Amino acid sequence: MANLSVQEISSQLESENLGDRMVALANLRHVSNEEAVPLIKKVLDDESLQLRSMAVFALGVKATEECYPILVKILESDPDYGIRADAAGALGYLGDVRAFEPLSRAFYEDTDWLVRFSAAVSLGNIKDPRAHDVLIQALKSEEVVIQQAAIAAFGEIKDINSVDHILRFAQSEDWLVRQRLAEALGNLPSAKTVSALKYLEKDNHSHVSEAARISLKRLEQAS
Repeated sequence: MANLSVQEISSQLESENLGDRMVALANLRHVSNEEAVPLIKKVLDDESLQLRSMAVFALGVKATEECYPILVKILESDPDYGIRADAAGALGYLGDVRAFEPLSRAFYEDTDWLVRFSAAVSLGNIKDPRAHDVLIQALKSEEVVIQQAAIAAFGEIKDINSVDHILRFAQSEDWLVRQRLAEALGNLPSAKTVSALKYLEKDNHSHVSEAARISLKRLEQAS
């Protein structure tokens, strides 16, 4: 199917048919960021949550100066937790360190675990070392996926000071937590790291042992 022109996309975004609007939004991948953002804004308040979610995500991909303040506003005020979580995720895609404050606030203040999870992931994506204290709190979460996000984020940030805090997860009952740990340790060179990875290399879950092997090789090559 041929790509729609900007004019066709604009027109189709106003269609009463949700399918038409979704196809139009998907076609924005072929449009420049500057042309795409005004069109994305047309459906940010759409009646369809699915379309709104797609639009919020698109703001993270089609980055212009306008995207950051729009996403922060959505993160801080949208009544739907799923849309707030999408905004947190999109801020991570932007990779803008200004997002450290709103993402940190979202982690501490939002009552929904999905928003807090997205905020923790995005704090890793923006690679701001100031996230250390927030991610330490995330490690204490009762939600295992938030613990996973924090461990992965420490690896993204290359926060050597986190090693002692995350090593206790080497014996987690959740293999995905152990896998995230093995992956993160590949970015955190230290004597304790190598020892932990050799332990995880013997893990009875193949994904964990493979991740540990890859991380050990990465550390070897980096040294």
